[in-house]
Amino acid sequence: MELTHLNKKGEANMVDVSDKKPTVRQAHAQAVITMSADAFKLLTQGEHKKGDVFAIARIAGIQAAKKCADLIPLCHPLMLSKVQIDFDIDEATHSVKVLSMCKLTGQTGVEMEALTAASVAALTLYDMCKAVDKHMQIVDTKVLAKSGGKSGNWQLEN
Repeated sequence: MELTHLNKKGEANMVDVSDKKPTVRQAHAQAVITMSADAFKLLTQGEHKKGDVFAIARIAGIQAAKKCADLIPLCHPLMLSKVQIDFDIDEATHSVKVLSMCKLTGQTGVEMEALTAASVAALTLYDMCKAVDKHMQIVDTKVLAKSGGKSGNWQLEN
């Protein structure tokens, strides 16, 4: 199997997708942020001094998906039709799983946009809570599922 982003000389290369048929494509990704009990309580009870941290992180994730091609050099600029950010709160581990979904009808997949959305939303949670907990960790960032395109549907097996 060849790497698609390298030409025959081994140089960086943006993949030509002009001959691909547009299809509905969707990708789901996640990032998990763990934090102290104090930071978790402020976050989940909406008592943070900086306001609605989840709303700000959601917007940041959506903006990040739309800017993916500006951040990752060989990504195609995409006309996303849907970006969704959700938060799965786990009280037992003081963690928040950031879940992203990106969708479009186009000629290339949206896995990178979904990963970027989840990552930046988690980074925003970190930024908003770092005054309370400097030991937070962002872990387990991955694509959970994708659909559409020539390679079809794929889902991460647990």
